[in-house]
Order: sequence, then C-alpha cells, then structure tokens
Amino acid sequence: MSYAKYGYLKERSPRPLLIVIMDGIGYREEKAGNAVANALTPTLDWLIANCPYTLLRAHGTAVGLPSDKDMGNSEVGHNAIGAGRVYPQGARLVNESIASGKIFEGKTWRWLVDFCRQNNGKFHFIGLLSDGNVHSHIDHLKAMLEHLACKDKVPVARVHILLDGRDVEETSALRYVDDLEEFLGRINRECSVDYRIASGGGRMTTTMDRYEANWEIVATGWRTHVKGEGRGFRSAREAIETYRKEIPGVIDQDLPPFVIVDDNGPIGKIEDGDSVVYFNFRGDRAIEISRAFEEENFDKFDRGPLPRIAYAGMMEYDGDLHIPKHYLVEPPHIEKTMGELLCQRGITQLAISETQKFGHVTYFWNGNRSGKFNEELETYVEIPSDVVPFELRPWMKSAEITDRTLEEMSTGKYDLVRLNYPNGDMVGHTGIYQAAVIGVESVDLALGRLKKWVEQNNAIAIITADHGNADEMFELDKKTKEVLRDKDGNPRSKTSHTLNPVPFIIFDPGFQGEYRLNPEIEKRGLSNIAATCFQLLGLEPPEFYDPPLLTFK
Repeated sequence: MSYAKYGYLKERSPRPLLIVIMDGIGYREEKAGNAVANALTPTLDWLIANCPYTLLRAHGTAVGLPSDKDMGNSEVGHNAIGAGRVYPQGARLVNESIASGKIFEGKTWRWLVDFCRQNNGKFHFIGLLSDGNVHSHIDHLKAMLEHLACKDKVPVARVHILLDGRDVEETSALRYVDDLEEFLGRINRECSVDYRIASGGGRMTTTMDRYEANWEIVATGWRTHVKGEGRGFRSAREAIETYRKEIPGVIDQDLPPFVIVDDNGPIGKIEDGDSVVYFNFRGDRAIEISRAFEEENFDKFDRGPLPRIAYAGMMEYDGDLHIPKHYLVEPPHIEKTMGELLCQRGITQLAISETQKFGHVTYFWNGNRSGKFNEELETYVEIPSDVVPFELRPWMKSAEITDRTLEEMSTGKYDLVRLNYPNGDMVGHTGIYQAAVIGVESVDLALGRLKKWVEQNNAIAIITADHGNADEMFELDKKTKEVLRDKDGNPRSKTSHTLNPVPFIIFDPGFQGEYRLNPEIEKRGLSNIAATCFQLLGLEPPEFYDPPLLTFK
C-alpha cells in the first residue's frame, strides 16, 4: 500500500533530522531499581511533557524474535529501525533450522563431520552458555551435541563455555553448567561417546570482544580454547566456585578464564584435524574470534602455529566480508534499508557513536552490511571507547560524541544524523545501580546540548531507544513485581535487558500542529521509525516499510 495518505513535509526543507538512540533506556512506571525514572533527567522530562510522545515495542515478535517472552537487544533493535520492517532474527531462524533438520542436512554440517572423521579429530563447540537468547541458546548447543553423538556417531567432542551473567541472572552460571554436565553424561552413556567441557571464562574476559574494542579478550580466548593455556581445574564447577571465593562479588561475565585438565593435562586443545563450531548466532561478538580462526594474514595477536581445522559459525556474521567462510544457518537477508534508500535520494547522512555501539549505527542499521552505500553522501565517525569497566566511568564518551556531533552538524552538510549513546545499556549490564543512574544522567546532559542546537538551527530530533536495560536494575518477582533480595536483604542486581517499551519523542521547534501521532497504528514498534523519518525529511515513505507513526493535516 502507499503511505501517501498519511502525508509528509510537502517540500523537503533544509532542516536536518537528528535520530538519537538512547541505548538501553526503556520505560517502566515502577521506580524501584529504575535508574531511568530515578535519575535527574530535566531534558528528557521536558521533552516527554511538551513534544509528540509515545511508547514503542522493542522486544519479542516486534523485532523478529521467536516470542514476546524474548527480550530485545541492540542488534535486532537497530536492524528493525534501519530496515523499516521486521525480519525473522537469529534465534528464530536457528530454531526453525534445527526443528526442520535442515541444519544437519546442510553442506556445512556434513563438511564439519566428514573433516573430523577423516582426520580422527575432535569436534569442538565454542559459545555463550545460557538461555538468554540474545547471542545464543543452550538448547541449540544441546541439539547439535545430541545429533552429533547419536546420529553422526562422532566419538569425541569438547565444549568451550563462555559464561553469561548479562542476558541472564548475574550469578546463574552453575545452573547452566550443571544442566550441560547432566546432559553430556546422559549422551555419553546412551551413545557411547566422550563429550566434555574443555575450557571457559566470562564473556567480558574471554573471546567475546566486539568492534575491535579490546583484542586481548580474543587473545585470551585463543590461549584458553585453542592452546589449553591457563589455570587448570578438574571441572567447570570447581573453576567457578574457586573464582567466586577468591574474587568476592564477581559476576559471571567477569570470571577469569579456565582450562579443564586431567592427569595428562588439558582435555580439549584445538588441534590439527579438529572441527570447530562457534554456536553464537549474533554477529557482533562473533566476528573477531572467527577472524582469528580464518584470517591468513592475521596480525592482532600471536596465534602461534595455526591448527589445520574446519571452522564454521552458527550464522554468517558479516555478509559483506563473508565472515566466517562457512556457516550453518542462513541469516536474514535485509535489503533496501533506510540508509540505502536515502542515499538513492541524495540525502547526506552522518552515523556516529563510540566504539561500543559504532557498529550498531552502521553495520546493524544497514542490515548487517559493512561499509557505506555512498562514499560521497555518508560519513561514519567512531569515537574510541575507554578500555575500563563501565561502572568506573559511567558517563563513557557521551560528551565526546556530543562534541563531535555538534561540530559535524554545524558544517551544514548533513540532512540526517544518527547517533547512539551506549550508557544505559553498557552501564546497565554491570548491575551497578548507582553507576546506571549516572550513565542515564550523562545521556540527559548530552540531550540538553543537542536540544539547544536543534532549537538554534530549526532542526528536528527524534529521541528513542533500541531496548530497555537501565530501567530495571533489580531482579523482580514475575507475579508481584516486588524486588527480589539476597539473604542479607540487599536487592538482587539485574544485568540483562528488559521487556519494557521505549520512548519515542519528536522534538520539532518549528512544529505548528501540521502533524500528529497516527491513531491507526496501535501496535507501535521500532520498525515504524524509518517511515516516520521519511515523512520528516519531506519524502513519501516506501510502501513496503511498516507504516509511519505520523499523520499530517
């Protein structure tokens, strides 16, 4: 259908449009543990009270995930905003591939199994061990292990576990480890195989870096998983319990790496003739370790002798650079994103954030595509993130992002600017409530500076978020919504995203009542933003986009 009936700014004016993503800042009425509601946010409060404002769904089926019990995340959120419609996302695609059996019939799975058999090698799995369903799901791992053991009859497999505590409860690792150990014990007995956990570590210390923020995390993973170097333990449970005693208060994502050993040493080094699957389906924290396994002229750290292996990812993590070369499940094919179509119409664009979210306003916004659509029309700016724990510097680079944004916008060369403030998400993931409050307040300070520029330059700003996080820093009882507490009466910290909606605000100093929120759009979500941007840029929205949020007089 055509969206011409909803209208748009009839003549594309020179007024620039600014899209501000307050990453991880969702909306929740209850104030207990709510670092957004309890923060001092005069700018955000004023915008909500005085501007066109609504809430958008940012989780579950609204962003292409299997069910509305699934929390949103930055990847699918930015995909939905940039694509203008909802695509089935990683978790759902993997679920369908496993349920249908296609994953095991595909050429990549057969190649991995055959390589392992022909070389009398071990079959390895590396990935995030939880049911958070943001980067991975333990059920996917179990399905592959069971098929490998009982159908393909591969005799030896090793699992290298990355501990979560971020998309799930912050100290829940032993629940997943015990579950996996019990599962491995069963298939070892029933299928006469030798499948064991071989190594591990917290996701923020081992393997799962992104955007080249800290290659040492990947180097640590390489030494741990591939070389079997590091502190040895007889079991993953022993490692986790030992580290918790030695480092009081440590949460799962920050646990140091460990190697499982027996009397002969490490039980699961990755060696010549082995096959390896990285079973995370989300791309941002999978690209660097994939490069370490596949890149011929790799120079980020010393890999030592590179084992001759067969390597595959759960999905293709970068469709342009084809990382990795082999993968088990086809990713969503996203085309005709907002960035691409606006380039075709001559719209100049700026994308800016700090390292932690730079890929979200570029790669994910562009439909999992690296690079630009048009070198002349697009400018990408990455502000290097600090390599320090986020709770120690919760303001992050909000000031520097704002400085550079104002500098770039003052040139007058951009029609559209998209930027991301990571504070609500990255600081929210630490579980430190006080730090999250400061992170939210830092974003509000930045909004105040942008608001002033928008007013002075007769621009328009959309202020929104990609999912919730800082809005729910304590674990809540699912029925009563009361804060859950530990044995000492302290609130139990929450480090994962939320199921809460996110704000959507239009700040338009030149607004004269020519448009209003469209009452026809009842289930408003992130995918409605793109068509709305077209309206505010004076362009008719593409008919295949989800409908715009505004209707014009």
